[in-house]
Amino acid sequence: MHQRVRFGDFVIDCLSRRQLVELALDDCRREIPARLVFDANGHALSLARTDPHYQTNVKQADIIHADGGFLVTLSKKLGLPAIPERSATTDMIHDFADGFSGTGHGFFLLGGEERVNKECADILAGQYPTLALSGRRNGFFTAQEEADVVEQINASGASILWVGLGKPKEQDFCVRWRDKLNVRWIISCGGCYNYITGDYGRAPDWMQRMNIEWIHRMATEPRKLFWRYA
Repeated sequence: MHQRVRFGDFVIDCLSRRQLVELALDDCRREIPARLVFDANGHALSLARTDPHYQTNVKQADIIHADGGFLVTLSKKLGLPAIPERSATTDMIHDFADGFSGTGHGFFLLGGEERVNKECADILAGQYPTLALSGRRNGFFTAQEEADVVEQINASGASILWVGLGKPKEQDFCVRWRDKLNVRWIISCGGCYNYITGDYGRAPDWMQRMNIEWIHRMATEPRKLFWRYA
């Protein structure tokens, strides 16, 4: 049994990216209800302090992984249960794609603009030819259409649902529909698809290693991200 560590309103699972993949694969081999898998980073910790509804939704998660590298550093420096490594969703989706290749357990990609969603699916299909891509749908739908979206996901037979609607909308969707979804894992992934397509750029490796990728992101999208990080 792995350890957990609390930061703010988040109880983070001390799991490596490989362990997350192995746990998901094990769950896909069993008949279990869908697990909610959310991420923790600076934005998430701040949002949980200012948005009570988001905070409530976060507490419904079965697994919370450390998307923010500073959480890994703090867990070790403060002598807390150590988080093994950063599990940025933009990296983790590739870990999952590789680990799930050839297993028959498919992905459903929900969220993003239509162009981005389709291009992301095409790129993953090209990079991981034996990965089952069960279905996809852009993130533009009304509340009245949500039941139809859930029906589409279930009809696809997917095992892993990636939900890229952005915080706090994606957590709200995941919690609201978890009991109606037939998948094994529901993973919130924010703007992950945009990184795969190249619409968003990653910081240089040295910035990622120093846990200051947020500075790169803020510099590239200051109008959108300045107040979030402030």
